[in-house]
Amino acid sequence: MAENLPAAPGAFHPSRTLYRFSILIFVALLSFGSYFAYDIVGAIAPSLIDELKAARATVGAMNTMYSIAAILVVLFGGMLIDKLGTRKASLLFSVLVLGGAVIVWQAKSIPVFFLGRFIFGAGSEPLVVAQSAILARWFKNKELALSFGLTLTVSRLGSLFAFNTGELFTSYFKTYRAALFVAAAACLISLLGNLFYIVMDKRAEKVLHLRDESAGEKIVFKDIREFKPTFWYVTFLCFTFYAAIFPFQGLSTDFFATKWGIALTAKAGGSFLAQVFNNLLHIFSTAGGVTSIIIFASMLLAPFAGRLVDRVGRRATFMIAGSLLMIPCHLAMGLTWIYPVYPMILLGFAFVLVPAAMWPSVPLIVRSERVGTAFGLMTAIQNIGLGLFPLLNGLLRDKTGSYVASQVMFASLGVIGLVFAMLLKRADAREGGRLEAAAKKAA
Repeated sequence: MAENLPAAPGAFHPSRTLYRFSILIFVALLSFGSYFAYDIVGAIAPSLIDELKAARATVGAMNTMYSIAAILVVLFGGMLIDKLGTRKASLLFSVLVLGGAVIVWQAKSIPVFFLGRFIFGAGSEPLVVAQSAILARWFKNKELALSFGLTLTVSRLGSLFAFNTGELFTSYFKTYRAALFVAAAACLISLLGNLFYIVMDKRAEKVLHLRDESAGEKIVFKDIREFKPTFWYVTFLCFTFYAAIFPFQGLSTDFFATKWGIALTAKAGGSFLAQVFNNLLHIFSTAGGVTSIIIFASMLLAPFAGRLVDRVGRRATFMIAGSLLMIPCHLAMGLTWIYPVYPMILLGFAFVLVPAAMWPSVPLIVRSERVGTAFGLMTAIQNIGLGLFPLLNGLLRDKTGSYVASQVMFASLGVIGLVFAMLLKRADAREGGRLEAAAKKAA
């Protein structure tokens, strides 16, 4: 009788946890390159301002061009993911990311620089949407928040290296183009990770009887009307929260260097790799390092925060706490001479709490067939803030001669985000409390 029993699936069978988390490694790599390439502009902002003779508003506009493209493309990109599936769509977006990064690297004028950032943004934000849809496909009702946390860790590793090596690449190789070349290389690594994901997902689709991604549903704009108030409050919180983080980071290296006189790089001799390592060791004493504290904190803590969210729920409560924490951090840096390391550490905690609870909330409040559309719409609205506020930050700095007004602006965004988080908790209670429930109950 035992001879007739089916053989147990192997350790690397698609139904096994090992297979699922192996896919997670490659999925996490999708945004590693784009995070590095996005943040490298902020990391080398002082060199760009100096070598290109550009105003700070111009440097801020480089991120604005990125966000304009994202706003125009990302909602359609989310619907395209629902139509084509994550494999085809993510590959298309990865190619755009790499192409844009290469154009920026080779750009010899600001208009071409803007063009590269536009193409890069047209691929980067839809790629993040595809990444989120992939995680929902593989981890919904399992370790969803944990998977988002681990993915954020790998993505922000790209940001961490950008802020801690950008000016070092520039000074060591005597040109800011060296940093932009590394950004393009990081995007190539992400494209390779995408190819590995495609192979593994295609194999698993037949074995696990996953939804056939080659037969997507018709794109219907009116389906957006079915989204509940909880989705809209999460989306508006996303807008305000990220508008107070990434546009701030875009010029924070310049902010810390000009207000506190913090060095751009740590003094060190020896090989280039030794200097990179030394820069990372001096994260609290270089302008780029202080900027990356937010990233470093979230990178280390995001998986634990994700696991905590899976276990206890309380997603809306975590979003309230993170939004509240952000307000005094920006005010302290703008209105006092407190060394920025301390408020940046607290801001890092906020940057752990809110994303760990926010992004995994979407698959819980939206039909699985519309997850791509929901993430696309959410990211499109997010990028309105990411496009507007870097420009406002640069204009306020150029107009006033300091970053005080900018920091008050970012703190005000925290207040508005806090209001949306509180409204979210109330709306979730009316809709059954899925966001506040632990993972098994939420399912």
